[in-house]
Amino acid sequence: MNKLQTMPERFYNRELSWLRFNLRVLEEAENPNHPLLERLRFLSISASNLDEFYMVRIAGIYGQIRTDIKVLSQEGKTPSQQLSQVLELSQKLVEQQHQIFSDLKKQLRTEKIYISDGKDLNAQELAWLKDYFTSEIFPILTPLAIDPVHPFPFMSNLGFCLALEFTKTGEDKITHALIPIPRKMKRFICVPQAEDNQLKFIAIETVLDLFLEVIFPHFEFSSKGLFRVIRDSDIEVEEESEDLVRLFESALKRRRRGSVIRLELEDQMSDNLRSLIVKEFEVSANQTHSYNGFFGMNQLDELIVEQRADLQFENYTPRIPKHVKQYSGNFFKAIAKKDIIVHHPYETYDVVLDFLNEAVDDPDVVAIKQTLYRTDKNSKIVQALIRASENGKNVTALVELKARFSEKANIQWSRDLERAGVQVVYGFMHLKTHAKLCLVMRQEKAGLKHYMHIATGNYNPITAKIYTDLSLFTADAEMAKDVIDIFNYITGYATPDKLRKISMSPNGIFDMLVENIHQEIENTKQGKPGHIWFKMNSLVDAAIIDELYKASQAGVKIELVVRGICCLRPGIKGLSDNIFVKSIVGRYLEHSRIYAFGNGAQLPNKNAKLYIASADLMPRNLYRRVEICVPIENAEIHDYILNHILVANFSDNVQSWRINEDGTASRIKPAKGEKTFDAHSFFMQNAAITNDTKKHIIQPEN
Repeated sequence: MNKLQTMPERFYNRELSWLRFNLRVLEEAENPNHPLLERLRFLSISASNLDEFYMVRIAGIYGQIRTDIKVLSQEGKTPSQQLSQVLELSQKLVEQQHQIFSDLKKQLRTEKIYISDGKDLNAQELAWLKDYFTSEIFPILTPLAIDPVHPFPFMSNLGFCLALEFTKTGEDKITHALIPIPRKMKRFICVPQAEDNQLKFIAIETVLDLFLEVIFPHFEFSSKGLFRVIRDSDIEVEEESEDLVRLFESALKRRRRGSVIRLELEDQMSDNLRSLIVKEFEVSANQTHSYNGFFGMNQLDELIVEQRADLQFENYTPRIPKHVKQYSGNFFKAIAKKDIIVHHPYETYDVVLDFLNEAVDDPDVVAIKQTLYRTDKNSKIVQALIRASENGKNVTALVELKARFSEKANIQWSRDLERAGVQVVYGFMHLKTHAKLCLVMRQEKAGLKHYMHIATGNYNPITAKIYTDLSLFTADAEMAKDVIDIFNYITGYATPDKLRKISMSPNGIFDMLVENIHQEIENTKQGKPGHIWFKMNSLVDAAIIDELYKASQAGVKIELVVRGICCLRPGIKGLSDNIFVKSIVGRYLEHSRIYAFGNGAQLPNKNAKLYIASADLMPRNLYRRVEICVPIENAEIHDYILNHILVANFSDNVQSWRINEDGTASRIKPAKGEKTFDAHSFFMQNAAITNDTKKHIIQPEN
């Protein structure tokens, strides 16, 4: 065996890889090709991503250290070693965020969008703001003294607070107080301007600073500063829990009170005031961070207002799939004729809602089964299922309570569904159900017919506007038997002996992928081309990575589109010479999972084995979740995914990054004389590949 194949260093650390992905997101905030407010949005997204990273991933590392876990990561690092590297890189990311925000503020001013520090307000603006503060803000505030009689209050996760140190006029006694900023209060206030094309915003903490004398009259302030806490927000499921709903309700309350992972403070605070806060939260030096500038940048999206649509991406209206149009929106007729693939967000997500609503209203539909992992706040999917039950149909909904940060909403949806008579199930205690499935059973002349929607993305019309995903509509009889078996497995633990077409995790997807990888290796041994194309969000699983390394060494050409985490190290001589990895970060968030195998020829080809999946290549997806992976057998859809979607992804040289062997990434730029190709723009403009559009695509090298 090649020595390189056994060294832990053949893997790249997943936490560092995620941070490098978020650096790519952040660098889009500097991309001059994007409208100015969209660049601000990328900054906000990177900050929101980082907050969640601290709440979950870094919290997990601290938990390992706290419980003295010595298990090494797959690249051979102890938790303490990982923490040191992760904190160093994350701090660089934060510093870059501050620098970019400073640059963006200057550019915003050239567009007459101002973020006021309070000093630039004229008398009229100040008067308006004081009136607004007195009537709209001051009544909601709860100033809290800190002394032996008034202990330090609890601060919720992501909570902001203004800390104060002051003395009463004419006295020497130093007093401390806090002004927690209410969670529901907007971070920015828009101050009315005389000019229509001018916008002036002021942050709530700046407003508080301006009118401290209203809150604390007759006091002299010696120090003040904003601070924010980030808490451990992961939820552990207790094996002995009998009532999953009650478990998660109590766990959500515990999450709110999770241990502090990060404490951020303004560096203008006095040492005395800072020490008071740090002592109260019992945080170590590497959990405490001081800034001279704005933090909580996730809330910068409040500045992206409709008044300045000229500084945002142009509105895009997704297409209606052609095949659905041909049947005047009658989904059952259209799907019975042939399978349909829908490419979101370029094709409208309304077709998924319309399919379900047609099933709800059709008197011949007798039953509907649906999985729900994440959905939107005012879910039309849930409303349709409730209507279906009220219409007398047999409705089953699998609601995944363990969908991180969607637990509260999913508990509420489950109760609404149960009140309407829907049979609600919660799946498994130790397996998340991440599969995206809707099964509609319709009584027809020839007997009971099954219509299915199988997707790579969640049943969420909001995220479907910005996530690239695939929806497959099919009435394939063999696939329907598999879907029925999968629902029976989820609802009744009836493990199917063997599925006919669909691969299902835990284990099934891994076995299918490895079998296909081995076949590509065998093809090369027989003198045939070996070729693999994968597109996914994350590549972490060590076993899959090792199989890809083996394939590379056997001469299989491997090309991967990995949006986020990539623990595989491409381009290492003797290990991964034949592996190329790229990441696309742009207007839309790449979310679809597609796996393609050349099957004895170079990709793309009509005989290639092609699959779409709900699963990324991570241990959680392959072994700890109910996931599905379906083969694409329809020739037209097969051609569309291979020659349209994947070829365009590999051809992108505008929003793409090459992943290097050391885990860093280099932006891909067109070679001299090469045309630029932006996959997202291409998909927005082209419904499918035609002879005219083929010439604009740069075919991957064979």
